[in-house]
Amino acid sequence: MEIIDAIILGIVQGLTEFLPVSSSGHLELGKAILGDNSVPEESLLFTVVLHFATALSTMVVFRKDILDLIKGALKFRWNDDLQFISKIAISMIPAVIVGLFFEEQLEALFSGNILLVGCMLIVTAILLYLADKAKDTNKKVSFSNAFVIGISQAIAMLPGISRSGATISTSVLLGNDKTKAARFSFLMVVPLIFGKIAKDVLSGDLTYDSGNFTTLSIGFVAAFVAGLFACTWMIALVKQSKLSYFAIYCALVGIVAIVISMLY
Repeated sequence: MEIIDAIILGIVQGLTEFLPVSSSGHLELGKAILGDNSVPEESLLFTVVLHFATALSTMVVFRKDILDLIKGALKFRWNDDLQFISKIAISMIPAVIVGLFFEEQLEALFSGNILLVGCMLIVTAILLYLADKAKDTNKKVSFSNAFVIGISQAIAMLPGISRSGATISTSVLLGNDKTKAARFSFLMVVPLIFGKIAKDVLSGDLTYDSGNFTTLSIGFVAAFVAGLFACTWMIALVKQSKLSYFAIYCALVGIVAIVISMLY
């Protein structure tokens, strides 16, 4: 892999992990426009490295929150911190079930189905628009909310549905505070990313070539820096109720995708 490819892939991963535009949907569109053979396939190891970088960027942005959660949990009391961790665990259940039992069916959807991508991008646009118009509250995510948000995260495995967009929008539409919704959305994905990394590592499919150290390092740095920027920016956008810009973008891209699927 060329260094420029590592930089581009790292930036794309870092940005789309947090911005509500669906990285999977854009990848499918890129494959359809450029051709499957025109989009370089990064190695499993490179993918793992990029995912680790974005997870680490989330931990840096929310380092104070994470430390407070750990301190609170170590008190071994049913306090707010332990309750929040429990809600995160509950939110993971739907995605874990889908990942374990429906992986093959899910992968089958990533085969250049542009019509599906277009429709799902429009669904993302509607969710973002509705969330942007929702009134702000001081409500915290409840246990039942956590499971529903987890379902939206599982649905976001479909190409064209944005994970951050779906989870934040679902949380806000359930009446939760926008800032708390963004915080919960970004923290809930960290254990899932590390779980996926552990699964890939334990699978034995990872191969390392010392000659790839430079590209791996550059990809990691690019994804980490882009992730820091995107995560911080997204929190500000949610607070300022500016998700409608992404709603318009997703709607336009979705319409274009549907038109392309009908013409070709």
